Amino acid sequence: MGDQRYFEYDEQAIAYLKARDERLAEAIDAIGPVRREVTPDLFAALVNCIVGQQISTKAQVTIWKRLTGAFGDITPEAMAACPDDELQQFGLSFRKVGYIKGAAERVVAGELDLKGLADLPDEEVCRRLSALPGIGVWTAEMLMTFSMQRPDIMSYGDLAILRGLRMLHHHRRITPELFAKYRRRYSPYGSVASLYLWEIAGGAVPGLRDWAPKGGGAKRPRPGGAKGGSRGD
Repeated sequence: MGDQRYFEYDEQAIAYLKARDERLAEAIDAIGPVRREVTPDLFAALVNCIVGQQISTKAQVTIWKRLTGAFGDITPEAMAACPDDELQQFGLSFRKVGYIKGAAERVVAGELDLKGLADLPDEEVCRRLSALPGIGVWTAEMLMTFSMQRPDIMSYGDLAILRGLRMLHHHRRITPELFAKYRRRYSPYGSVASLYLWEIAGGAVPGLRDWAPKGGGAKRPRPGGAKGGSRGD
């Protein structure tokens, strides 16, 4: 599968974000560089997202190792050709097998050109990915971040990003309008801002707390996976 790779960003992105947001600048200085793994193979990343839905990280890793051990590279052709019951033997539910096969068959049939997505704007990429069975908007945005490495993705459907914003800016609630303000502020480096907001949400900056009313906060989801943080995926 090759050497592990990490989300790439440069000093220009950091300088821009620090100039746009004083509180974020302090958090960036406190946290330092963020290394988040990426999976450049979009189809493999998509399958891994489906595998991880509604199960623990440990279980996801176990099933993924079984799949890669059996198939090597996870390709649309291999997944489309594999009988449903064989895929289920790796620990996949009937529904997840359907999602994986459905995506694979669309790619093999030419209905979805994964390589061609690179030439499309974010909104269209999100629309096409989220049209796949089992892939909602939040999962599409995670794929755009952690596989395609799109530079300007901030997901309103990610509970940890909302938590990070509340902690950083002392908001009780992040409304869609407030989120849009921050998204504009951090653009065109929304993905890098997201990396730091996830770190903040996870407690990387001592002294920051969640300002949501008691009972109104959410458990931190696992960003980059296919569960926990989505709204409707």
